[in-house]
Amino acid sequence: MIHIPTAPWAHLVFDLLAWSSGLGTGLILYHWRLRAMTAEIARKIGGGYFIALAIGAAGGAWLSGSLNTLRAPLPGYSHSIAGALAGGIVAVEIYKAVRGVKGSTGAVFVGSFATGVVIGRFGCLFSGLPDQTFGIPTSLPWAVELGDGVPRHPVQLYESAAMAVFLAVYLIALGRRDPWAWRRGFHIMCVWYGAQRFIWEFLKPYPRLFGPFNVFHILCLGLVIYGSVHVFNDWRAARNRTVSVSRPDHQPV
Repeated sequence: MIHIPTAPWAHLVFDLLAWSSGLGTGLILYHWRLRAMTAEIARKIGGGYFIALAIGAAGGAWLSGSLNTLRAPLPGYSHSIAGALAGGIVAVEIYKAVRGVKGSTGAVFVGSFATGVVIGRFGCLFSGLPDQTFGIPTSLPWAVELGDGVPRHPVQLYESAAMAVFLAVYLIALGRRDPWAWRRGFHIMCVWYGAQRFIWEFLKPYPRLFGPFNVFHILCLGLVIYGSVHVFNDWRAARNRTVSVSRPDHQPV
């Protein structure tokens, strides 16, 4: 068992690190690979896009987090990065439908979001039990103790590591100019983030909605479905764009 020193202010420190690092990653990727794509997207979406994104992300973060913690033994309001992602997606998709904008517009946010989760989850870990993101008890040798003497799954580190793996694969794909990173990087990120977090939710003592599933299981399943549908549609469209081979001419001369 590993003892983790905790302090409530750690969350704010790592949140600031996560936001600044995410912004820095986004700027680097913009200048490195995403400038042309970002310029094309900016011409289509208009300034209202970012207003819709901000409102949706904030609303989704607090609504999903509070739906979970208000059902806990000690009810309270909270926010969630998964809810922010889902809320932002809903608001942006509505905005795009109203404006008639087609195609993915989230490529510029992929690196920033992944970096933010990788760093931000350390804040959840070091803020300890009051953060309410701790894992259930376990006897595994890497269990962490957050001040109550109970060895727990370090679910925060599981999620951080999973998103670090995605970020590494994504950066390699960008460097190689792989088509998926350009066209559907955001949707594949949604699938990966939703799938890995769906698994970790079984290792948290959150209130259950039905059976073994909590609020975030449903939310993450929605992210997986959303991303999978777009990835499948892109794959199908790519197949339809394949140049067909002309039939041989059998007409007599």
